[in-house]
Amino acid sequence: MEKFDEVINRRGTSCIKYDFAEERGLPADVLPLWVADMDFRSPEPVITELAKRSQHGIFGYSGIRDDYREVLSDWFRQQHGWNPDMKSLIITPGVVFAICTAIRAFTQEDDGVLICPPVYYPFSASIRDNHRRLVESPLVENNGHYEIDFVDFEQKIIDEQVKMFILCSPHNPVGRVWTKDELSRLAEICQRHHVLVVADEIHHDFIRPGHQHTVFSTLSDAVANNTITCTSPSKTFNLAGLQLSNIFIPNESLRRKFKQELLATGYGEPNIFGMTAAKAAYGQGLPWLTELKSYLEKNLQRTKNYLAANLPKARLIEPEGTYLIWIDFSAYNLSDEVLDDLIINKGRVWLDSGHIFGAGGQGFQRINIACPWQVLSDGLSRLDKAFATI
Repeated sequence: MEKFDEVINRRGTSCIKYDFAEERGLPADVLPLWVADMDFRSPEPVITELAKRSQHGIFGYSGIRDDYREVLSDWFRQQHGWNPDMKSLIITPGVVFAICTAIRAFTQEDDGVLICPPVYYPFSASIRDNHRRLVESPLVENNGHYEIDFVDFEQKIIDEQVKMFILCSPHNPVGRVWTKDELSRLAEICQRHHVLVVADEIHHDFIRPGHQHTVFSTLSDAVANNTITCTSPSKTFNLAGLQLSNIFIPNESLRRKFKQELLATGYGEPNIFGMTAAKAAYGQGLPWLTELKSYLEKNLQRTKNYLAANLPKARLIEPEGTYLIWIDFSAYNLSDEVLDDLIINKGRVWLDSGHIFGAGGQGFQRINIACPWQVLSDGLSRLDKAFATI
């Protein structure tokens, strides 16, 4: 049995995924395949180093040292061909935290901030919650392949006087890994109109065979100077609860303003366990990640086979990256409310409803396949039985 086949009971551990269904108005026995964390243990070196650090017994204020920067630098160079200046590194408790900080630091209330839906729903929430104006340039789907409408993208920037663009790369939930040409076109438009780019690249370690992730900042020095790059070990190594992200801002002026806004939040020193875990993961976690990606590929293929045999009207969008899959149920001709009710209350499965991702998400559902096949197949079987009732 593969180690990723082990079903680990997460109930009773205060985890958002399993322990809070009833509080959110869902049945207690619902099977959660929604939020983007994994049902797998983190790499053994991470667990070992955390245990070792806990034995020290003193958990005072902490800061990053050169050994942390070196491990981070090695990972990005070897895995992504990227050599970020470690002077540009800023630690935050999370990527969404960093995005909110950037919104406040570099825009004013009512300024336009652009996103390309359907996209990770905290983007729109971050914009609205900080009293900025949400501007959308929806992706266009062509036969299961999502593309950016560059004409609309630029026109929205002009018409809405957009000050910031939040890029999702790879794109969650549609699974696109943007090509270098696509990213270059985005960069050129944003530079021409003086639009700052916040690049959320949190899923960049999950790229499927045949595709290549391009770190947005590597396009040119000018692009790097106009970009805030958001990364974290949280998705790659299942460390979200340890609250640590690595944000890179090469432009010294932008970095200074970001730091000022960061200080205004009251956040100062990073979590010692987050740093310990990140250092162990980036330094020793590659073999585990390689095995994990192989397992995720098997889960994807088995899911495609199951849907083809049992739910042929459900259209899976072929992902290029991430461990999330985007499925179109619109052929069943159900409203979003009825679709959600069918899946949750009849199927007893908790997915992320497509409509919460914004324009273009209607009729879709997002499924997290980063779990043992036994769990995923149970979820698919529940969906099959639910749809058989209509």
